[in-house]
Amino acid sequence: MGASEPDFQNEPSGAAENGTGKSRILGAPATRRSALGLILGAPLLGACANVQQSISSFSVSNPFSSSSPPPAGAQQQGVAVGNGSVKVALLLPLSAGGNAAVAAQSMKNASEMALAEFLNPNLQLLIKDDGGSAQGAQAAAQQAVDEGAEIILGPLFAASVPAVAGVARGRGVSVIAFSTDSSVAGHGVYLLSFLPESDVERIVGYAGAIGKRSFAAMLPENAYGNVVEAAFKQAVPKRGGRIVAFEKYGADRATVARNVAGSLASADTLLLADDGEAVAQVADALAAAGANFQKVQLLGTGLWDNPRVFSNSSLENGMYAAPDPAGFRSFANRYKNKYGGEPVRTATLAYDAVALVAALSRTQGGKRFSPEVLQNSSGFAGIDGLFRFKADGTNERGLAVMKVTSKGATPIAGSPRSFGA
Repeated sequence: MGASEPDFQNEPSGAAENGTGKSRILGAPATRRSALGLILGAPLLGACANVQQSISSFSVSNPFSSSSPPPAGAQQQGVAVGNGSVKVALLLPLSAGGNAAVAAQSMKNASEMALAEFLNPNLQLLIKDDGGSAQGAQAAAQQAVDEGAEIILGPLFAASVPAVAGVARGRGVSVIAFSTDSSVAGHGVYLLSFLPESDVERIVGYAGAIGKRSFAAMLPENAYGNVVEAAFKQAVPKRGGRIVAFEKYGADRATVARNVAGSLASADTLLLADDGEAVAQVADALAAAGANFQKVQLLGTGLWDNPRVFSNSSLENGMYAAPDPAGFRSFANRYKNKYGGEPVRTATLAYDAVALVAALSRTQGGKRFSPEVLQNSSGFAGIDGLFRFKADGTNERGLAVMKVTSKGATPIAGSPRSFGA
């Protein structure tokens, strides 16, 4: 972990004063350092964690895909966990096909773990199976609000979010979804997922801070690449840099690699943003085209946290943005002790979402999940570090900068202590 990593170990549990008269709400026993520490109304310090959902042992699906997973077994009956007076819905594809149901079960486990570690919050979690479809998600959301849910957590898939949002808006209920497609955010829908925009902003900002000014990029011709492209073209000039080469590839990866390799003489950084397998192949194509990685700093997104990246010598010493790994390791150990298996990477999203609403449930009155509360500019801190919701429904995360080595990733810049830092 970075040297600036804060430590909750000596903090008391429950509400505490932060020295400014503002209450800090901590979600778990003080001896559990990385069980969520949520702080409201003040600059936040929190636990950190590993990388993005795509590095899970189970590939849920392309986060930018408009399709839903294939149907599987019969839809599961909803269950209620906890006996508090504040009702919160959690929508997960528990009966969906493929690996979606595996991810959903892991997220369900994590949500119950968060509830257990939060010291008896005034919360009742209504867990609904949406089947992984828009129709199922709409029905689950309708059932949840009819049962009195004040906020909806989920769904997981982008295609289901609009269906849930339609139900929620009609009741004035906010939604915290787990999709990584920012196009479904806004108008009462907030995304807690890991968004590529945050990765790009952090890694370009760090590169600029260490003196890099000339940026090149080679990105995939797909929805993920389009999001990274937009973020890259905004972040570079904002940091005083200039884009000297930019290419996108599909099946013509080798041809594009030759074009990029020929342009690197005027660049001091090169952004590659794709999943681990593809990034390794792109690096190999660039090396074959004559790219000199000793003279250009490679940059990446959180999708780089993959064994294929660490085993590729061309990518060694590359840098990418991601949450610090320590928080996820601690969470995964507790999860394994409780459930006997490894959590999928998306499990921390469910944990943090439930811990957040558990903290907010202590607030009296009907405004506890209002946009004004959810958009707190100081944000919140969870397993995956600092995060805050923006007015457009997307989020901003406090990320570390990781360096690629043959033995894995090592932090070279810690997560920020607050969003003002």
